[in-house]
Amino acid sequence: MKGSLADLTNDLQRLQAEYANYRKRVDRDRQLVAETAAYKALTPVVEVLDTIDRAKDSARSMGSELDDGFKAVADQLERVVAAAGLVRFGEPGDAFDPTLHEALSHLGTDAEVEVTTVKHVAKGGYRMGDRVVRAAQVLVVDPADA
Repeated sequence: MKGSLADLTNDLQRLQAEYANYRKRVDRDRQLVAETAAYKALTPVVEVLDTIDRAKDSARSMGSELDDGFKAVADQLERVVAAAGLVRFGEPGDAFDPTLHEALSHLGTDAEVEVTTVKHVAKGGYRMGDRVVRAAQVLVVDPADA
């Protein structure tokens, strides 16, 4: 009887462990599906954000700001995508990282930098969590002593 009870106890513990592992796998799969859906939904929005950035730059170059209505829509869209996890990256002065940046051109050397550095950002990059949606398109400079 003791052997049978021990066998049943072991079977129960094994089944409980299998069920716990199943639940973890299902939760992980659900999370992956949700992240993939958000990625697919927000990827096309990146081009819209680029268009908004170009409109802002154009308005600034003419010494004005965006129309209040358009500015409100642009700001709201930027807040919504940020809340969904889409984060912009790539600023002048960032160290060049080939996993995050696409170098469009090399502008020579700069005595003020110690590593290959982003000098100008043509198009900002976007990521969701650790996943790069689009690499930042940049112009880079090398350190003068390289």
